[in-house]
Amino acid sequence: MNRVPVVSKEGKPLMPTKPSRARRWVNVGKAVGKWSDLGVYYVQLTTPPSAEDMQPIAVGVDPGKSYSGVGVQSAKCTLLQLHLILPFGRVKKRMETRAMLRRSRRGRRINRDVPFKRRNHRQCRFDSAEGV
Repeated sequence: MNRVPVVSKEGKPLMPTKPSRARRWVNVGKAVGKWSDLGVYYVQLTTPPSAEDMQPIAVGVDPGKSYSGVGVQSAKCTLLQLHLILPFGRVKKRMETRAMLRRSRRGRRINRDVPFKRRNHRQCRFDSAEGV
């Protein structure tokens, strides 16, 4: 069940309510419906709230490789459920492409004028290794 955020007359956040109750408050004139900058519908009370008690709220995360779940729950109801799609497949593909391009760059650095026995690996980087 979805919940509608509630804000007091002064702008203090209160516990969310059921959509049916929020509609009733707006129709009766006890609240005014508004939209936040993020596009979330909420109601602002025009009268003092009956209580300003806050319930403890818990957040749970179910991590996964391709998908993760997030849940926000109070003692009475579930306030929010999210299903996150993670970029694992896209990142894996890009890392494989990066490795392939790196291998092709390293292959172009080999000096092909020397005999094969001396060029089938990466060239020595320092002068001190030439005497060995």
